[in-house]
Amino acid sequence: MLNYKIYKSKNKKSAGYGRFYARSVVNETKNIEQLAEHMSFHNTPFSKGVIKGIITDMVECIRELALAGTAVKLDNLAIFSVGITSKGAESGAAFSPAKHIKAYRLRARPTGKFNAHSLKTATHVQEQTEYQIQKKKKKTETGTPQG
Repeated sequence: MLNYKIYKSKNKKSAGYGRFYARSVVNETKNIEQLAEHMSFHNTPFSKGVIKGIITDMVECIRELALAGTAVKLDNLAIFSVGITSKGAESGAAFSPAKHIKAYRLRARPTGKFNAHSLKTATHVQEQTEYQIQKKKKKTETGTPQG
């Protein structure tokens, strides 16, 4: 079950300012070791340790290939690649990566059976029963967050 919570848009520059929207809630995050343990319970002959080693190597290889400009497709999950966000230059000759590239992003595009249509038909949602208000961290005199 995927939980969501409702929030009000406070972006005054947006056409949706003041309107209410849903945002998915992540209930927990599993690391590689926890994922390996979960996978080991799915009738596999491989131990948690073997699975963890394979996943760890896979992560390193996907990172290496993506940084080299190669997209990596994990069938029925996602295609991983690196994307760039840049601002415009006056001309091609004036373009400078240091000056015009604003950010690099890891992209994960759904593929195969894990696509937008299957997400819509397979996902069951419910509103988060309890909302927690996140408190802004106070800054100390040195400017470091506190609390």
